[in-house]
Amino acid sequence: MNGRNLILDSLWPLLQATLTLTIPLTLISFVLGLAVALAVALMRLSSVPLVSGVARAFVSIIRGTPLLLQLFIIYYGLPALGLTFDPFPAAILAFTLNVGGYGAEVIRSSILSVPKGQWEAASTVGMPYVTTLRRVVLPQATRTAIPPLSNTLISLVKDTSLASTIQVTELLRVAQEAAAPTYQFFALYGVAAAYYWVVCLVLSFGQTRLEERQNRYVAI
Repeated sequence: MNGRNLILDSLWPLLQATLTLTIPLTLISFVLGLAVALAVALMRLSSVPLVSGVARAFVSIIRGTPLLLQLFIIYYGLPALGLTFDPFPAAILAFTLNVGGYGAEVIRSSILSVPKGQWEAASTVGMPYVTTLRRVVLPQATRTAIPPLSNTLISLVKDTSLASTIQVTELLRVAQEAAAPTYQFFALYGVAAAYYWVVCLVLSFGQTRLEERQNRYVAI
């Protein structure tokens, strides 16, 4: 089979892997990771030393170790402790924790960027802490957090390729399996790269539109 026919025959399997595994893996991990990131960020801002210390240690471990190693520890290492995960849940867990570690610092710095006067004004009118966060602080912090968190999401799309190392049949693994019998690695990896690129372009476009929408409500 020549390269052209191989590429044409592989377009749908690669697209299917993108739509059914790569994109869901990205979105699920990112949404769960944001929840973890918000919780860790609030813990980092806590005045209780133990709570802030645990959060700081979590961030340090996640940011100080390779994502690939985190995947291996969860999929290959945890079974030694009696915790066994299938490939897809293991990948989600690893990516979720990774997004949580990096996202926590983004959210924390975004919250700190909100002027203290906003907190004081909310306290003056008797607004409790949780309500102040939800209605005053987080909406303002969101504008600051959108660009770096969007970059995290785009990076996560590409990082999902690492899931192929723990037998998740996402886009890169499908490309590898298709190329192995024919040795047409350049052609099929090129198609896979194009799919990753298109997904990232769509996300970049969405980021731009979201930023423009947020900036409509910012006084100049």
